[in-house]
Amino acid sequence: MKKLPLHKHFFLVLLALSLSLGTVTGLYGGDYSKNLELIFIGKDDAPVEIKVFSSLTCPHCANFHINVISKIKKKYVSAGKVKIIFIDFPLDLAALNASKLLHCVEKNKQMLVMDLIYEKQKEWIVGDTIDEINNNLKKIATTSGINSDKIENCFSDETIENKVLNGRIEGHKKYSISSTPTIIINEKKYKGSNDFESLEKLIKKNI
Repeated sequence: MKKLPLHKHFFLVLLALSLSLGTVTGLYGGDYSKNLELIFIGKDDAPVEIKVFSSLTCPHCANFHINVISKIKKKYVSAGKVKIIFIDFPLDLAALNASKLLHCVEKNKQMLVMDLIYEKQKEWIVGDTIDEINNNLKKIATTSGINSDKIENCFSDETIENKVLNGRIEGHKKYSISSTPTIIINEKKYKGSNDFESLEKLIKKNI
């Protein structure tokens, strides 16, 4: 098997359609967890809020999630000092489907599924068709106890798809995102190195 082409042309058509229909509706105002049902960890009143814009097929995002987020979570999220909000910025159709799956599962399983998607990224992104990619994602989700029929419904859920695409559009417009992962710390775009030591210095300054 070979790695699936990114289908960027088709994906850009979806983005353009969402934009032309005017479906962006102020996704980043107010209480994120209530308005968007975003995936997040940490307390709402944490002094440091980190937004992570990422694509689930992005290898740099996987590395950041596995090697950096885990350390921030252990040292600062658990201490109530940092809240991390995970925001979808899919770069291709496979990433869009993975994001749809994440937003479709029960909230208490979202972090588990996200962790698995990143940990097994090199396995599930390999396939000749998008259907093969989806089947790979299904295998990951079912190992987490998610019903296979529900997963199929996730992939075809246009409401979730619109929400993910709209979030990507508005995120790009608000923060001028050009690559993933993009890190926003207390509403300021982080431009340093994406290693734990560099981020920790900034976290300490904001606590």
